[in-house]
This record gives sequence, C-alpha cells and structure tokens, in this order.
Amino acid sequence: MRRPRHIAAAMNDPQTPLALYVHWPFCVSKCPYCDFNSHVRASIDQAVWREALLADLAHEARLTHGRPLGSIFFGGGTPSLMPPETVAAIIAAAERAWGFAPDIEITLEANPSSVEAARFADLATAGVNRVSLGLQALDDAALRFLGRAHDVAEGLAALDTAQAAFGRVSFDLIYARPDQTLAAWQAELAQALAFGTEHLSLYQLTIEPGTRFATEAAAGRLTIPDGDAAADLFEATRTIAAAAGLPAYEVSNHARPGAESRHNLAYWRYTGYVGIGPGAHGRRGRLATTRHRKPENWLAAVARNSHGLQAEEPLSDRDRATEALVMGLRLAEGIDLARLASEGIDVAAILDEGAVARSATSGLLTRTADRLRLTDAGMPLLDAVLREIVSPN
Repeated sequence: MRRPRHIAAAMNDPQTPLALYVHWPFCVSKCPYCDFNSHVRASIDQAVWREALLADLAHEARLTHGRPLGSIFFGGGTPSLMPPETVAAIIAAAERAWGFAPDIEITLEANPSSVEAARFADLATAGVNRVSLGLQALDDAALRFLGRAHDVAEGLAALDTAQAAFGRVSFDLIYARPDQTLAAWQAELAQALAFGTEHLSLYQLTIEPGTRFATEAAAGRLTIPDGDAAADLFEATRTIAAAAGLPAYEVSNHARPGAESRHNLAYWRYTGYVGIGPGAHGRRGRLATTRHRKPENWLAAVARNSHGLQAEEPLSDRDRATEALVMGLRLAEGIDLARLASEGIDVAAILDEGAVARSATSGLLTRTADRLRLTDAGMPLLDAVLREIVSPN
C-alpha cells in the first residue's frame, strides 16, 4: 500500500488538528513490489509491542500537546494483524493525550484475508471508523503475480465484511501490470466501482529499488507499461472514476465529494503530523523526526529512552517550502500559497517564475496570487514539472 511518508507544518497552531500515524511493521509475507518498512517474524510479543507503542505515543504527546487529533492512521506493514485490544489501547491513550476533534477519522489498513476480516467487528468496537483494504487486483493471476496471499473470492468476501463493519471503506488496486491491456483495466475498474465504496486508491505499478521486482526488472524478466501506454491507463482511470462519481482529488486517490481521506489531506495540505512506531516520520515544529526502522532496534530504543526516535533534524525555510510544494501539487486543488505564507512557509520564494510561466503557457499548471495547481494535462507529468519550476537556490 502506498502512502506519503511524512509532512506537517502548522504544528503550533492550536486551531488546526494534528494527524497521528501509527506504524505496525509486520506482515505475513513480503510482497515483491513493496519497499515499505515491513518485516516477517515468526513470533511477536504482543504485550511488549503494545506497551512500547504506548510509550512512544506518550513521548510525542508531551511535545505536541495543545492541539486535538483530527485523524489517526494505522499503517504498515499489516496493521490488521494487530490485536484489537492493542488498537483500542492506542486510541484511548491518544484521546487522553491530545483530545479528539468531533469528527475524528480513524483509519486502519487491512489485508483481505478471512483471518483478518474476522477481526473487523472488534476493530470497529475499538474505535476504528474507516478501513483501507488492500485488494490490489480483481484477477487471480494478477494477485499471484503481486505475491498476495488472498484470491479474488476471499478479497471480495472481506470487502463485504468491511462494508458491514465500518462506516467508511476504501480499497487499493494496482494497475499498469505487465501485459495488462487498456480494455482489461477498464473492465476491472468498472467492476471495482460497482462495489459502491466511497474511496479508491488506484496506483500504477512502479519498480522500487531494493524490491524483488527490481531484481526481476534488472534481469529483463519483468517489464511494465511505460510512455504512451502508461499515460493511456492513467487518463482512462481518471475519466472512468470521475464518471462514476469518484473524481481524482490527488494523483492516485479518488473519492466521492466529502469522502476524501482527511488523514492524507493533512500530509498533502501540510497541516500537521506526528508519527510513532518503527520507521515512522513526523514533523514537530521545525524539526523532522525519524524513528528506528528495524523493529528490534526500535524496541531497544524505547526500552532505553522511552521513545523510538533515531533523529531530530532542523528544517530550513527552503526545506519546508519544498516539502509543501512537492506534497501540495499532488492535489487537484493545488497549493494554497496564501495560507502557507501566513504560517511562515513561503513557497513562492523557491519557484523559478520563468519556468512557472512556461509551464502555464504549455497548459501544465495554473498560477494565481494565492494558488498554484497542476492541470489535468500536467498531473501525469508531476515529477517533470517539479524539476522544472523549483529554483536551484
């Protein structure tokens, strides 16, 4: 599952809710496309992990109190492997430490196995009100290729269970798989949209360094669509989802109006983020926080220091502006330059205005005094546009 790694800005604004990310690093197996901080272990001492996560949470709460939580996101790894009592304990501790905004969103990523689906009712009782389900494909051969442990029937049964247990449901699909035709993806996406969920995360398969797929690609045994074929798939995805009432509000995320992931919007809008657990990143004022990635190293750090921090690095004004630009241009709404400037984040200061003007003339972005955003034509060229418009110094 793909998500942004960190980001927060207005950490001292008492009016803006914080977002809390909780990382559970364990999986039953490692997917060949995944470069996230996930690990397979023969056994896990659940009581030790519960207490360590609570200690890590308490440390961050002492340093970021004064703002309520607007969202909690349990990511991984596979957090649906967490015991529901651990999830409940973390949610309760977070509420005591920060307080909750009235409409708090509490999301948990889940794999669609029957074992994990059996926990959905208990996870809902624990306080989870939104689930993100890693279906990844609606084709059994594709699921085997992606290294998934479930088949289509098991995945759809888990989706039914999730829709009965939670008020809000999203699921992920990966497209642009080897030899996937445009017609095949259009049919698969139409099937996915028929299930009636409020949110879909639709990702093009990418070859990430250090993964098994990277090894296969380097050896010439794996080729994915690129160039015109990938662009056609991207455009079809946006067109079909929008026609079904789920327009793209971010490069890879589609939702009914009002059903966007509020947690992920906190990243993309650069409004506040705390991360706990192995490998979690966060922002505390002008500090970038990083936690130990390896589960055993993180546990040792918590036992030693009562937190899992590995580093706290100061962010320069340019760092903050660059992060806000990189994250905000992912959104269909673009970047609210005026709001960021009011919070001391001057995105305009890092822009090459000549390059911005050229990109606008080319129809790739629009620029006003208060907002910068990519057009539909510019969205698939996000990385190239960013390289072009950022001033070198």
